[in-house]
Amino acid sequence: MYKAAGKRLLDIVISLSALIILMPVLLPVIFLLLITGEKKVFYFQKRIGYKNKSFYIWKFATMLKDSPNIGTGEITLRNDPRVTKFGSFLRKTKINELPQIINVLKGDMSIVGPRPLMEVSFNNFPENVRYKIYDVKPGITGIASIVFRDEEKLISLADDPKAYYISIFPYKAALETWYRQNLSFTTDLKIIWVTALSIFISDNIDHSKFFDGLPTHEQGKIYLY
Repeated sequence: MYKAAGKRLLDIVISLSALIILMPVLLPVIFLLLITGEKKVFYFQKRIGYKNKSFYIWKFATMLKDSPNIGTGEITLRNDPRVTKFGSFLRKTKINELPQIINVLKGDMSIVGPRPLMEVSFNNFPENVRYKIYDVKPGITGIASIVFRDEEKLISLADDPKAYYISIFPYKAALETWYRQNLSFTTDLKIIWVTALSIFISDNIDHSKFFDGLPTHEQGKIYLY
């Protein structure tokens, strides 16, 4: 029942409430983007969504135009020169993700689910799980988003950022498979709660204390085959 109708109802209630509550944050951000950087407010990017159908995700603009075709492409590093000064703040605080509330209201996304990826990144998932990662709608936050909360920093510290980025996809596949198998109202509320804790309290949260049976990085290696 929750998967069919309850999840959508929760999405609508939370996204509408968030849109109203966050208006004092959203309006100043829109104004500042209009007068700084490249004076562009929103960034629309094609992503893989529910049942592997594409859609356009909404974000606040934080990078230079044509950034996917510059430097490290789809991979964004910590202190990436393509990111504007104000954009860096928006990315660090995750405020740049807030316009995805519109995607949730439209039904493209859910509050909780696997992160929607560009096709070039999606293809890094092991082939045997690509067809089922998006059996649920992609989300603003999700279990892999929590575990890889500071992904940009981890990638930036790697000797070979692109190789490291590709290497974490089997583990992400394991995490998203766990979510599909444990999808429930309680699981979604826990993910929303831990996301809030990660943003406002600390990045160093022991996720295993909140989620039973969460796969380890080593267990993720089975998704290579």
